[in-house]
Amino acid sequence: MTSNVAVIAGAGSGLSASLARLLAREGFHVILAARNIEKLDALRAQTGAQAVATDVSDPASVEGLFDVADKAGPLSLLVFNASGRARGPIAELDPEAVRQALLVGAYGGFLVAQQAARRLIAQGAGSIFFTGATASVKGFAGSAGFAMPKFGLRGLAQSMARELAPKNIHVAHFIIDGAIASAVSDQESEPQDRRLSPDAIAEAYLAIHRQHRSAWTWEMELRPWVETF
Repeated sequence: MTSNVAVIAGAGSGLSASLARLLAREGFHVILAARNIEKLDALRAQTGAQAVATDVSDPASVEGLFDVADKAGPLSLLVFNASGRARGPIAELDPEAVRQALLVGAYGGFLVAQQAARRLIAQGAGSIFFTGATASVKGFAGSAGFAMPKFGLRGLAQSMARELAPKNIHVAHFIIDGAIASAVSDQESEPQDRRLSPDAIAEAYLAIHRQHRSAWTWEMELRPWVETF
């Protein structure tokens, strides 16, 4: 057994990469789960993380991910970043695209969180975090195929938080209410820090993971300072 394990499901660039770098610096053994793990080569080299090819909508694939995690050490933190998205007018949405969005964004969250919960309940401690969006609480026109999985994920998080908090398992949902900055973002023509810094978001996740249980939060909303609400 090595250091505590952090699993990031739906890993990629941006927030997942910032989380992986921060957690690795803090002594976690990081496991990155994604359909395509070749895109994670540079991040793996930078952080020493493991990468596991995973389809979060497939129960067997998710079980395989946690089998790998079990061999690395005791699970401490799960972050579910995978997202399903199908945009367009309601009359024109492709039903199969919407089904896939729900499978990845909501059902996938259930499958991954269930595996994590089984382990954390047995240990009596740990955190399960879900990454949401503005669409978690506000359904925009033309965005039904994105709002549905995000609303579902928030409901899952709220239910799990109420069930698992008495078992010393911290479940939290993060509403990322704005665009996340990236290396290709054109920020020069915009107000400074108009987009959310992925490093700043990662710091917020770690702070919630370390919250004292007498003052846990089940939901945190993060937005840029220039937002007018």
